[in-house]
Amino acid sequence: MNPFKRFFRWLRHFFFPPPGSPRWVRVAPYAVMGVITLLVIVGGAYGWDYTNSTTFCGTGCHTMPPQYASYLVSPHARVNCVECHLGREFVGNQFFRKLGDAKHGIAMLFTTYSYPIKAEELRPARETCERCHNPDKFSLDMFKEIKHYGDDTNNTPTSIYLTLKTGGGNATQGLGRGSHWHIASRVLYYSYDDEDQSIPYIRVYNDDGTYTEYTDITTNIDPKQIPENKLKEVDCITCHNRVSHLAQQPNEAVDEAMSRGVIDPGIPDIHRKSVEVLMANYTQQQEALNGIAGLEDYYKTAYPDYYAANTTKIQRAIATLKEIFGRAVFYDQKSNWYSHPNNLGHQDFPGCFRCHDGKHLNAKQEAVRLECNLCHSIPVVAHVTDFVARIEISRGPEPDTHRNPNWIAQHRTYLDQTCALCHTTDNPGGKDDSSFCSNSACHGSVWTYAGFDAPGLARIVQAQLPPPPPTPTPAPVAAGGPTYEANIQPLLEAGCGGCHGDGRAAGLKVTTYADLMAGGANGPVVVAGNIEGSKLVQVQSGEHFTVLSAEALDLVKKWIAGGALEK
Repeated sequence: MNPFKRFFRWLRHFFFPPPGSPRWVRVAPYAVMGVITLLVIVGGAYGWDYTNSTTFCGTGCHTMPPQYASYLVSPHARVNCVECHLGREFVGNQFFRKLGDAKHGIAMLFTTYSYPIKAEELRPARETCERCHNPDKFSLDMFKEIKHYGDDTNNTPTSIYLTLKTGGGNATQGLGRGSHWHIASRVLYYSYDDEDQSIPYIRVYNDDGTYTEYTDITTNIDPKQIPENKLKEVDCITCHNRVSHLAQQPNEAVDEAMSRGVIDPGIPDIHRKSVEVLMANYTQQQEALNGIAGLEDYYKTAYPDYYAANTTKIQRAIATLKEIFGRAVFYDQKSNWYSHPNNLGHQDFPGCFRCHDGKHLNAKQEAVRLECNLCHSIPVVAHVTDFVARIEISRGPEPDTHRNPNWIAQHRTYLDQTCALCHTTDNPGGKDDSSFCSNSACHGSVWTYAGFDAPGLARIVQAQLPPPPPTPTPAPVAAGGPTYEANIQPLLEAGCGGCHGDGRAAGLKVTTYADLMAGGANGPVVVAGNIEGSKLVQVQSGEHFTVLSAEALDLVKKWIAGGALEK
């Protein structure tokens, strides 16, 4: 007899035993079916659990190494991938959502995917982030120190201190402010691209249901032509888009490793050389690792004595650099430092400046606010010689100029004596950290994505500046020549008194004769009878924050040449 027929005949007799069979023969089929059903249920549960595990998500597909490597060192390293990508939900809903993602398996099977891999169709933050992070919870401000190291031989450290105004909560609690205001309020936006890096239109809803529209003045977008279904609502992921898959920029990663001592800051040139080897133009992973390892040869040659005494420190630094590179750059998957924009911040990528760039204006020509102390305090830079960092915390009422939504663009061109009432004003616009107005954290960086230089913005801002105080008219020059009281004092009060009045920037006050002739912290500024030797003329003849007109400077020169008389 055919073996197949014999098997099926046996199977039929097993499940349907003939009448009169022993009881155990009749019970056996049910027992076997029960065991099989139990195995299917248990196996299915284990299979479901495995396909929901981070191991499956991170290692089951050759496209995932970049995401998995950054995930393992992220704040969410103990949160399963599916909790964010499918949402915390009833297993039935998760099942159907997972069926919807079968397209990714098909794409892998037929290689229709493209690199770098980027998440699409993420679940709303209310179904993911907010299941753990309650948006109604108010978070207190957080004081933060950011350490940087120089590219000099000694890796000279500097610290930036600032307060992050996290905020949150809702209006019914009298809260709803800080950077988490965006979650407490309803804000919609339209984006030109899938990654939301170019946002020409923003809609902010008011408490009464009305809304204010902001458009990027460098675009010709018409809000009426934007379909409502194309608008997106601001949620956690709008800003925290890389919180679980962040590839730090080389500078940041090296600074952090050095601040934690994983890379010893005492190794000469280590900051400059570390960034250099991380940013080199490699084409393959192994080539990059070999290039980083070559840093050891540099120290053998450039610092042989130091290398001989500190070989372990240098090798540990190299191992750390390989880890940093290995978490961020994957050539096969075309994933690197810049392939996935990070929306948290506003320097390496547009981030906050996608909306808060100074050139998104409403119908009243008011910008989406862009103050440096809106989401954090004014940064304070402390150098290695600063044993005490003096951090300003503004508590008094703001002047009308500061409450103008365009103030951040205006303050570059508006300065008067009232600034010194609250701020130190030495070297305004500079970056030597000698005063509030000379801040290297602000003026020492190139803010590529800020819109201060947008065409047409300067004209709009200029029209909103307060009218300048009338310039005092000096008395006619007497026959004996100009004097301080009659001719020079009015010019200096109007042109220089904003900083060099009672505020005494650089120790210099020019609004009284005695103070002017006494000079400042760097010595005399007026030498009677010596135009070239007078620092006042030298400074005003070059680039300075505020300069006198050519006519006024000529009058100052005549006054000095005539002996710099008071009366």
